[in-house]
Amino acid sequence: MKHYSNKLLALLMLGAVLLNGCSSENPEMEKPDTSPKTLVSSEAKLTWSSGDLKSFMSQSGVNIDVSALLYNVTIYHVTYKTIYKGDSIVVSGVVYLPDTEETVSTVSFQHGTIGSDAEAPSNLGLGDGQNILLSALASTGVVALAPDFIGFGSSVELMHPYYVEDMTATAVINAIYASRQLAEQEEISIDNELYLAGYSQGGYATMATHKYYEENEVSYYDLKASFPSSGGYDIKAFQEYFFSLETYHQPFFMAYVAQAYVESLDLGDLSDYFNEPYATNIPGYFDGSMSGGQINDQLTDVIADLVNNDLLENIDTKEEYAYIGEAFVDNSPIDFVPQIPIFMYHGDADITVPYQNSVDVYNQFIANGASTDVVTFTTLEGGTHGTGVVPYLEHLAAELSKLEQ
Repeated sequence: MKHYSNKLLALLMLGAVLLNGCSSENPEMEKPDTSPKTLVSSEAKLTWSSGDLKSFMSQSGVNIDVSALLYNVTIYHVTYKTIYKGDSIVVSGVVYLPDTEETVSTVSFQHGTIGSDAEAPSNLGLGDGQNILLSALASTGVVALAPDFIGFGSSVELMHPYYVEDMTATAVINAIYASRQLAEQEEISIDNELYLAGYSQGGYATMATHKYYEENEVSYYDLKASFPSSGGYDIKAFQEYFFSLETYHQPFFMAYVAQAYVESLDLGDLSDYFNEPYATNIPGYFDGSMSGGQINDQLTDVIADLVNNDLLENIDTKEEYAYIGEAFVDNSPIDFVPQIPIFMYHGDADITVPYQNSVDVYNQFIANGASTDVVTFTTLEGGTHGTGVVPYLEHLAAELSKLEQ
């Protein structure tokens, strides 16, 4: 998903209101108070008054209690350090800080698949609905953030590591660290409670970040829960789904993953993946100037015309293609047993990112020993990849309420 409607983000905001209104009754041992200093720069771009945000939400057509919007909010564009191919680089994102003396929690919301740099959070107009609504989220009393991801914003010269697990997770974690630094600079007090959410690629990024948190030392923050929805978590199974079809309406997804693995992971050559002229032309489509729809227009939706036919038939049997399947498995953030709550969601009419992918990942978690009290799966009845977003966020608000009671 590229953008979120007023209703969708308002529902997310409602979840944050519920989250912020309660406190944990069983605090765990505190983590060290220090965290890495990743922030490079910050620039205050615009301050929305709570009155302006109330007015906007009152006119949005969404039935919410606008009295919950308590604080003025300043939008900051930030740059921060993360790792790409072993090197430190500077990337960007957006942080929304409430003007409050209260202590607040942090919500990181990962955006869905975008092709063009113009769609990155830090490049959206300040009056864009996403900026206004994430400001409304912060106005309830949370620090909100939206990482651009590597390959967008200040790092547009790099190839976005689409569905590359470690680079995705560390870019999110380092954005969260940067948001804490900025909050401290602006004398905003934050606690260590952290929530992750995202839809589509944002769901994958959320799952990857959750896994990273459980397997690595993440200073200061206490991850309370994650809410990934409708992501292609098992990339090998996603590839098998693609290859089983005669046509696929989003062929740029396949091109995106392949180009990311060739360029970001230095794996193979596009001629292993695609027929000509696509193998030669695809690299030019991912310079940040073209949207997903524009890239689709340059490709074909006929799988046999797009994909190297030998790969299509022999990906699992020929040794020369083994590296591709191995990369898909290695970058699927599903090879762990979650100990921190994960609330999974997916629409059962989704043919863009197949519903069965999430079902199988959930079942794998449980088979590997995860508790059904820790990992839950909710089917969004009748939800397609587009229409599943609203019920996802409705469930998100409800679960946040129960979690913090």
